[in-house]
Amino acid sequence: MRITKTVIFLTLLCVLSVAKAQIIERMNLTQKPRYYVIGNIISNDLEYIHKDYLINSLNLVKGDSILIPGDKIRDAYRRLWDLRHFSDVKIETDFRGDTVDISILLKENRRVAQWKFNGVPKNEEKELVEKMRLKRHQAYTDYLMETNVRLIREYYNEKGFRGAKIDFTLERDTTKWASYIVNFDISKGRRMRIKEIVVEGNDNVPTKGIVKAMKNTNKLGINIFAKTKFNDKEFANDLISAEEYMHSKGYRDAVVLEDSIFVINDRRIGVWMKVKEGQKYYFRDIKWLGNSVHTDDELNMMLQIDKGDVYDSEALNKRLGTKSNPMEQSVSVLYRDKGYLAYIIEPIEKVVGIDSIDVEIRMIEGKQFRINDVTFNGNTRTNDHVIRRELYTDPGELYSQSLLMRTYQRLASMGQFDVTTINPEPIPNFHNETVDIRYSFKEVTNDQLELSGGWGGGMFIASVGLKFSNFAVRKFFEPKSWRPYPAGDNQTLELKIQSNGTYYQAFSASFTEPWLGGRKPNSLSVYFHSSRESNAYILGQVASKFFSTTGAGVSFGKRLNWPDPYFTFSSGISATSYRMQDWDYFLFKNGFSSTVALNLSVGRNSIDDPYQYATQGSNISVSLALTPPFSAIDGQDYANKNMSEQERYRWIEYHKWKLNAQWFFPLYNRKLVLMARAQLGYLGYYNENKRSPFEGFIVGGDGLSGYNVYGTENIGLRGYENASLTPSSGYGVYASVFSKYTVEMRYPFVREGSTLVYGLAFLEAGNAFEHQRDYKPFNLKRSAGVGVRIFLPVLGMLGIDWGYGFDKASPTQANISGSQFHFSIGAQL
Repeated sequence: MRITKTVIFLTLLCVLSVAKAQIIERMNLTQKPRYYVIGNIISNDLEYIHKDYLINSLNLVKGDSILIPGDKIRDAYRRLWDLRHFSDVKIETDFRGDTVDISILLKENRRVAQWKFNGVPKNEEKELVEKMRLKRHQAYTDYLMETNVRLIREYYNEKGFRGAKIDFTLERDTTKWASYIVNFDISKGRRMRIKEIVVEGNDNVPTKGIVKAMKNTNKLGINIFAKTKFNDKEFANDLISAEEYMHSKGYRDAVVLEDSIFVINDRRIGVWMKVKEGQKYYFRDIKWLGNSVHTDDELNMMLQIDKGDVYDSEALNKRLGTKSNPMEQSVSVLYRDKGYLAYIIEPIEKVVGIDSIDVEIRMIEGKQFRINDVTFNGNTRTNDHVIRRELYTDPGELYSQSLLMRTYQRLASMGQFDVTTINPEPIPNFHNETVDIRYSFKEVTNDQLELSGGWGGGMFIASVGLKFSNFAVRKFFEPKSWRPYPAGDNQTLELKIQSNGTYYQAFSASFTEPWLGGRKPNSLSVYFHSSRESNAYILGQVASKFFSTTGAGVSFGKRLNWPDPYFTFSSGISATSYRMQDWDYFLFKNGFSSTVALNLSVGRNSIDDPYQYATQGSNISVSLALTPPFSAIDGQDYANKNMSEQERYRWIEYHKWKLNAQWFFPLYNRKLVLMARAQLGYLGYYNENKRSPFEGFIVGGDGLSGYNVYGTENIGLRGYENASLTPSSGYGVYASVFSKYTVEMRYPFVREGSTLVYGLAFLEAGNAFEHQRDYKPFNLKRSAGVGVRIFLPVLGMLGIDWGYGFDKASPTQANISGSQFHFSIGAQL
């Protein structure tokens, strides 16, 4: 036995001696450490690494003093292995008196000349290369391949391919010395989705609530937007969400004890969880300490937690403002609205008895902060003063969180910035109780070029339009400001031409200044329009008959502070002249008609993004256009049947009422959005014998016929042909009353910068009536369908919808309307 132990000891001693000799040779391992001067440092030739660069990285310098045996040699040895470039490392020493020469002998790993993937498409191959950070001429090591296989497996696990098989083979590269071609052989298998989520141990908290709290771990169901692929990282976060949900139901000590995944079949997996609820707790006494700005009653009113309420840590933190959206009301917002930015709120919980929680909320209010400097970052076209005039946060004023968020909404409503990038950032200066505010955003271009065509009046109408949404009139005569037009003042200029050749031509122009005078948000809008229709059907033909329209108007708008800052009011006046010569398609052939109308409108708009993809808020407006009651003041007897139509309609009179209401509700992750809209219109008269032959409504289709001669207003209703729901009687086709109701579900597929693509599904109903007495609110033409909207810079909003009309457009129609396609450009159907 003693001989056996001796043999084993000598064998181990030999092995250790050989291993040590790889580091240091030609020296007596039993000698005492002493200092030597480093002489020459040499290395064998290498293929892929320059040896001088390698030597310089070892922290060994010729002429330096070195302790042998000592840490420097061992450190150099470790550094070489850590590079993972070598399969063998040796360091030899040769002593010459007080000098030592160091030789480094290395054997390089083979390199990877090429990475190949078999069994996957090109797009996944590209993503894998980026995820694994693969490069050519990487050193081949077992560690590298183990890491790459793990990353590939993680990649396909995230995509739901949990049964993916990954292998690799090595192929010698004959074109390069000591190089491999690595072939990854990947068999993804079938995508596996979650079919079942099993929760055990929850005797009181409903399983449905726990599962719903796990936002990114969902089983297959009717929600087509829910993620049903299993993702390890997201599942770990969802387990925390499940615990927080149980805490919110009063089970303060609830935990997830165990979890696992089980395979149901080759395409479905299940998730199993075991939880422990623990005791259910209730709030008892809530005390405030350190508050002087607000009383206990004021703070309790904001907290909205009473004695006896079920314990809910999430609600407590949310209402205190420690974990809440800055838009939501909380105790923190109460203080931030009064400039207290250095406040501290710390809730201390104490268990009392078996099931009660006392909460002591300790506060340090600090001092009030005033706004010092306000800066902008990201505006390259819009002038600073144009942005600054929209601010509610002015230097010198007390800081207010509510005014900061109101400024955010004003910047969003300008239409010059990508709403998702607007970031108001308060930067407190605690040494002098001031706060700087930096508004960051990314500008978008809402200028539009319209090139479109439509069918109306039995003819094709081509349209060319330009819309400049950030115009600057004051720079018009500055040549250097034309890039490609003078911009920066948020003014809007629109120009549009419509024509089908010689038969029909129309021109319109409008200009809006949102800040008339630049001091107050009072807007000025002016517009002009003109159209002409004739019997010149072919090029070169001289028109002998025509109908022309010329009109202009001006309006003033004002923002209101009551009932809240979202209200606006506008008033204006418009005038239109209609002229006919030998025109056979109207009530009289020769003469003219004129209108002068007062236009009034009041509205409230709180939509977060009115120009592209709104997710919340509402937009409600009521408008009235009314002319003077000429029939009541001119002394004419319009009941006289002998009166000529030209005399009867020399001055047009009417009162026109419109209601337009929209609501937006975020449903899922603030992407899926429900939009509900109601539209009503009524064209009234003062005298039944002098009803206006103009200004009526044309309902049905996409509402974009491009043809408008008699001052009518087009109202789209998908699932039906253009104008098919409009009643006809005598001369002219228009309705005096219409109603329309829409519900849309929207989801964005692409939302990057100025580009937006979203899909929608809609339900729509509406109808049009010739007279007020014919109006039946429940006599509606119904439709449903789907569509896509694409917002592109310059082109604006483009849309295509497929709608199915479930009813007959008119009683005389043989069949229901059925399938219809609709196209839209820049308009809201």
